[in-house]
Amino acid sequence: MGKKDYQKEHTKTLLDDYVIGRLQSHGETFEILIEPDAVESFKNDKEVDLVENMPAEKVFTDAVKGKRASDHMIERAFETEDIGKITEKILSDGEVQLTTEQRNKRQKQKRKEIIDRIARNAYNPQTDTPHPPKRIENAMAEANVHIDPFKPVSKQMDNVVEEIRDLLPLSFEEKTFSVTLRGDLQGKIYGQLKNMGKIKDEEWLDDGRWQAIVKIPGGMQDRFYDKINDITKGEAEIEEIDR
Repeated sequence: MGKKDYQKEHTKTLLDDYVIGRLQSHGETFEILIEPDAVESFKNDKEVDLVENMPAEKVFTDAVKGKRASDHMIERAFETEDIGKITEKILSDGEVQLTTEQRNKRQKQKRKEIIDRIARNAYNPQTDTPHPPKRIENAMAEANVHIDPFKPVSKQMDNVVEEIRDLLPLSFEEKTFSVTLRGDLQGKIYGQLKNMGKIKDEEWLDDGRWQAIVKIPGGMQDRFYDKINDITKGEAEIEEIDR
């Protein structure tokens, strides 16, 4: 393998895991390589050690070609040699370059997380049933919803919901259920109920059965019924209540 072929292959490998931060300053281009999750944390004011998330403590004029910026250029543009401060400056004032593959990968990941979160927490108030993930995905596609590859899912949820509300009726109200079952099944079901929602109250009845009041996200109701009936072989009494 020739030098150019090696450099190309090495760069491709790096760009599988890292993105390029770029800043134009003093007539020069300055670039660094850094993990995309670290960029997301930094941009959302979370504490992160940027340097620990870089493959090398280097500033480039062209990261793809491996061309280093000279110490003189760095000092003139940043007035420091501290790689941490330089990286912060580049990420704050510059831009993050993603390859098409990187952007698509991160957007696909965040889109799935958003779809899963809506499917878990919301339901159709007209039919009182959850929305299948595919229906939510189709609505997002029809509404041409943009997914920011670096913005946390929690900060994109409101915008996504607003954009698809005209296509999908959505309610995010929690549902409350009374679950009554044989006492010997309580140990098998307790952890599952806590994983799916919040146990608001529980008691042992005079006949030896156990009863719990459980609040769950609206989109979880089908899975809630399926899980309880699977564990109890259909013996549990489940009733939706207003509380």
